[in-house]
Amino acid sequence: FRHFLLFYTSNCCLSSLSSPNMVASGTPLGLFGFSVTCILLNFVNAGISEPSLANLVMSHAIFFGGIAQFAAGMLEFAAGSLFPATAFSSYGAFWISLAAFTWALEGGLYAAPAEIDLALYFLTWGIFTVLIWIITFRLNKALVTVFTLVVALFFLLAIGEYSVAAHKLAGYVGIVCGFVALYTGWAILLNDTWKGEFLPLGAFATPIPVAEKA
Repeated sequence: FRHFLLFYTSNCCLSSLSSPNMVASGTPLGLFGFSVTCILLNFVNAGISEPSLANLVMSHAIFFGGIAQFAAGMLEFAAGSLFPATAFSSYGAFWISLAAFTWALEGGLYAAPAEIDLALYFLTWGIFTVLIWIITFRLNKALVTVFTLVVALFFLLAIGEYSVAAHKLAGYVGIVCGFVALYTGWAILLNDTWKGEFLPLGAFATPIPVAEKA
């Protein structure tokens, strides 16, 4: 699969968002897929849109939030970038699983889950996201902000299974999270394309030292 990606991307129009092995970075695509899907779904959670928007969002979640983001993760694996590869592949799979679950439920394939079931589902993803969030403190402040909001979003969704107010608050947190992720992806893409730091990502002033191997 890696050789296929190398062959495919080497014959496409690649920007300089690429590693020396000529595999383009999937980071902007991954962030765009996550952000737009997050914003749309949380319009529903916040009560801003009609509940019927959720059906459209689930289709969007499969293709842009799911497949496109998962593909971005595969590109990052091929480029040897472990963090974005893991993050985009994981959250891409999350969106696909959520859409599949929703459609299977509406299709009557199985009974509706209990509140505790969904609460545990979101809680587990929240714990996973905390682990990812810790790693972002070695990257930049924009990603720290994104994943801080994702952590809050998952925990609020878990609580929201028992509280309407928490569920609605989760919607607003999710919207903000989506727009921060959208900005981060745009900043990375624009800075690379225009060859300069036109939009800040909040690089840490003093990088955390890495212990040298003996």
